[in-house]
Amino acid sequence: MSEAATPGAPPPRRRRRRLPPEVRWVLLVVLLGATLYVVLPELAGARKSLSDLGHLDIAYVILGVGLEAGALGAYAQLTHTVLPPGAVRRPRLLRINMSSLAVSHVVPGGTAPATGLSYRLLTESGVAGPDAAFGLAIQGAGSAVVLNALLGLALVVSIFVHGYNPLYGVAAGIGALLMASFGAVVYLLLRNRPRPAEFIRRLAARIPFVDEDAAAHALTRIVERLRSLLSDRPLLVRAIGWAAANWLLDAASLWVFIAAFHTLISPIDLLVAYGLANVLAVIPITPSGLGVIEGVLIPTLAGFGVAKEKAVLAVVGYRLVNFWLPIPIGGLCYLSLRLGARRSAAAAGPQASSRRPPAPGPGPP
Repeated sequence: MSEAATPGAPPPRRRRRRLPPEVRWVLLVVLLGATLYVVLPELAGARKSLSDLGHLDIAYVILGVGLEAGALGAYAQLTHTVLPPGAVRRPRLLRINMSSLAVSHVVPGGTAPATGLSYRLLTESGVAGPDAAFGLAIQGAGSAVVLNALLGLALVVSIFVHGYNPLYGVAAGIGALLMASFGAVVYLLLRNRPRPAEFIRRLAARIPFVDEDAAAHALTRIVERLRSLLSDRPLLVRAIGWAAANWLLDAASLWVFIAAFHTLISPIDLLVAYGLANVLAVIPITPSGLGVIEGVLIPTLAGFGVAKEKAVLAVVGYRLVNFWLPIPIGGLCYLSLRLGARRSAAAAGPQASSRRPPAPGPGPP
């Protein structure tokens, strides 16, 4: 017989559901398959021309690393722009972004846990929950819309120069679906003010431990922030500009890594290859498109005239800086945030106890 619950006792904690072992094995096989059949065949071809590494221009490599750092700084500035003024200082915001970036690079479908980590770190930094949710939503969705706009412009020019490619249609279809979904959500939030709040209220009522009034209030606050952003034209332009700067600086880093092997490629061709790879990487098969981006970039660059061996080496070098290097840096950033929070709590403890009123003495006999 099950033991009766003690009156007044807190409800038992629900055990976190984990993926069955067989599902985890399937995901592992998919990840390994993507690596073996997409990336490794390309890397094998690079062994034939490792002599090209001897002609590598180190100055270009240093410039490429600097451009990647600039891209990360632009992304942090985008977050700073869409959050309330003075909500978080820029250095701390950069560490929060790097921490979540590291998570997204090691977990398949890492966007969701990375967003969750960013939300927690932002709220711990003093940002209100609705403002943090709004900032992260605009940061992610807005950045994706800007990427698709850049790809669309590059595709139009490339089609006139090189002709149509079936891969263009796939990427354009994914981008159009994403932009249409984003536009539909914005339209519903702005044009039907009471309905989204009522929908969230009814949905929250079905979820345990969720306050439907708080959820509806959070959505109302998000809509207010969205209206404020759209009505503030200079702020909107700055947000779009920082999102574009993030993508363009990252693409410029790839261009520089290609140039490090004494090969130049048209900026339009580079944007098409870069945009195709990043749009197709939206499919959450591997962490941050690992294997997908390499598998699209290398043959596309080769199709635009870059020698395949040099394309492999350039993409591998670029991804070492773009994908792998942020993982340890993000881990260190997260540790610094945790240690800082512990020091703040330790410093606040004695002060709180010193401000506590003295306990009353014994009463009269």
